[in-house]
Amino acid sequence: MEVNGNLVMEKKTIASRAHCLVLAYPAQGHINPMIQFSKLLVHEGMKVTLCTTRSFIKKLQNLPPSMSLESISDGFDNGGIQVAESVKAYLDKFSQVGPQTLIELLQNLAQIGYPVDCIIYDALMTWVLDVAKKVGIIGASYLTQNMSVNSIYYHFQLGKIKVPISDEDEILLPSMPKLQKWDLPSFFFNDPTMLKFLVDQFSNIDKADWVLYNSIYELDKEIAEWTTKIWPKFRSVGPNIPSMILDNRIKDDQDYEVAQFKREDCIEWLDNKPKGSVIYVSFGSIVPLNEEQMGEIAYALRDSNHYFLWVVRASEENKLPKDFEKISEKGLIITWCSQLKVLQHEAIACFVTHCGWNSTLETLSLGVPTIAMPQWSDQATNAKYIVDVWKVGIRAPFDDDKKKIVRREALKKCIMEMVDGEQGKEIKKNATQLKKLILEAASVGGSSHGNILEFVNSLQGTTCG
Repeated sequence: MEVNGNLVMEKKTIASRAHCLVLAYPAQGHINPMIQFSKLLVHEGMKVTLCTTRSFIKKLQNLPPSMSLESISDGFDNGGIQVAESVKAYLDKFSQVGPQTLIELLQNLAQIGYPVDCIIYDALMTWVLDVAKKVGIIGASYLTQNMSVNSIYYHFQLGKIKVPISDEDEILLPSMPKLQKWDLPSFFFNDPTMLKFLVDQFSNIDKADWVLYNSIYELDKEIAEWTTKIWPKFRSVGPNIPSMILDNRIKDDQDYEVAQFKREDCIEWLDNKPKGSVIYVSFGSIVPLNEEQMGEIAYALRDSNHYFLWVVRASEENKLPKDFEKISEKGLIITWCSQLKVLQHEAIACFVTHCGWNSTLETLSLGVPTIAMPQWSDQATNAKYIVDVWKVGIRAPFDDDKKKIVRREALKKCIMEMVDGEQGKEIKKNATQLKKLILEAASVGGSSHGNILEFVNSLQGTTCG
């Protein structure tokens, strides 16, 4: 109904299920964790409607039947960011068109008897909170990145980090280890538009009713305790990954059902390999490697004389050395796979990874040792924590900061140390302990589970028991 020209959502009775609209930013790495969080909410008795843009919704497949699917416009309904003239043009248009189409969606849902009680929105879309306040419903911001990364952006937004940053500068932030220039997200140095976009997610976050983040309290305890003093309703609700690799609490939650890519050529190949004998290599679905780096990785894998499984996107295959398949008889190169199924396979010895946060959470949750080769965005900061804080990986060093190439000798050394060295044994021990910690947090009675119950009970109108 409307009061003084503003849409006000009708309140439900406590006896009915609270209804959450989960609004995800249109990118696979943002959709996946928010879908997994949505499954947890449904499991705890919530009604959930998943929402993303009309341009991206066409890419989704096999949405869980337990939730509804709706869409809003980003202003580019027939192609999304790919057809915009620039990232800035896309973001500007989205912030103009998105709010009105979101209000229309909320009105439509109310008219058909499904008024929304709470919007859980990707923190990148700050304008969603303005809509929630306008219509009088709860707004819950959802942070998709590592808490250390969030803290860096938040302090930059406060003016506590100044650019440009020199090689000699030390960045000292509350409850975090000392950081150097190369530990910061790449956007500080090469993409002011993206830096502003990511920093702006903290411009109004203090007005959100809840701030939820995709990790566990125990993984980021010091930062979490510091941040809770700033935002009292700040809660860990992760890791938001399929229940299959945690506690199997959600039936048939085997993988990211909505993933754009569906391919499994490699499990049978892995089944025929000894335990802990295969190096798994994957750099995600976005950032391309140059031909020189591809060659260095290829020959490092060959020279290590270990079995390897390497995911090389179809668009990248032409960058492989021309003779590589002939001279490397111990490897399998594929264009895609179910990463979860690969990482949990007993044949995997370690993971050579770009350190994206979703991949990192999967790796930590499965206790797989890591060889870190960060490429862009938040990955360098994630790598810093993997290697120096959690001590579950080794970082493959660049030959120099300008060219940023990991040479074959350096990568080979990391592989040999991880598989056969004393440091590798210690890393495997740490990874196993961290896996146990994550499982406890995500399971019934754990910190993340308790936080989710607190959030759900607050929406249902009950006290947390």
